[in-house]
Amino acid sequence: MEELRAQIEAQAYQHGVDLVGVAPLGEEAGPFHLLPEEVIRRFTSAVCLAARVFPTVLETVTQGPSLIYYHHYRQLNYLLDRAALAVARWIEARGFRALPVAASQVVDWERQLGHVSHKRLAYLAGLGWRGRNNLLVTPKYGAQVRLVSILTDLPLNPGRPLQRDCSSCRRCLEACPAGAIRDNPGDFDLSACLAKLKEFTRTRGIGQYVCGVCVRACPGKGN
Repeated sequence: MEELRAQIEAQAYQHGVDLVGVAPLGEEAGPFHLLPEEVIRRFTSAVCLAARVFPTVLETVTQGPSLIYYHHYRQLNYLLDRAALAVARWIEARGFRALPVAASQVVDWERQLGHVSHKRLAYLAGLGWRGRNNLLVTPKYGAQVRLVSILTDLPLNPGRPLQRDCSSCRRCLEACPAGAIRDNPGDFDLSACLAKLKEFTRTRGIGQYVCGVCVRACPGKGN
């Protein structure tokens, strides 16, 4: 299992990702998907990939998203989707199942949910914790990452959630233009965040629900 995981990590890093983890599926994963149960039952784990958002790009984010950030956001999603496809093909070539799930594809617009919660899976894989900003916060890069997942039945040793939180850091609360962030991550105001994202699509010329302000405010220890 360790050798298989090392080979998958090598494949992923070769395609430009910065972090790789493995999350367990099954009951311990809790609610993490909107896929049919007959699909999910085929898989035992998820390979989680993360790509860092460039700090120089985030410098262009001031009180809202810039067109440069929007383009970078899309390109990182493309990079992650290509990496997930490559890893999935590597797994399938060895006789196992693999389902790459798009890095950013909303299927429930009211709740802003995709087919799976990449944040939830990355948390289970031990890549980071749920921050006050409702994003995955990694030790090295903070919230400045994009995520993608590959569901698989390849036998892999999963990681474990990190026993960490944001501690006394509240930079994202001070920065959030929507006032959506609270001390308790569970109290995050999704409706206020979504309203601000809709506003940005009109006032900033952004064709997608992106912001980046709280991402910029959460750099981690690697930047």
